[in-house]
Amino acid sequence: MDIQQKDDGRNGVFFIPANNELLAEITYRISEDLIIIDRTEVDATLEGKGGGKQLVNAAVEFAREKQINILPHCSFVKHVFDLISQYNDVLK
Repeated sequence: MDIQQKDDGRNGVFFIPANNELLAEITYRISEDLIIIDRTEVDATLEGKGGGKQLVNAAVEFAREKQINILPHCSFVKHVFDLISQYNDVLK
């Protein structure tokens, strides 16, 4: 899946586009040393195919590059962090 990112320095989104449609996205805000993930949406066509987890992984890699933490306000992202202990290094 082709994961893309848009970020204006304060707000951002990781997303999966296909055929001029948005199939999945994670939205976030940046606050100094913290990424606050507030929403995840995945189209029914991607359910069960790991699209949401790939978006979380992209956010984790972004946080590691920036050397900042993630505060998941979204229940899906919280669940992924509970499942994947390797992400704990960026969990706030």
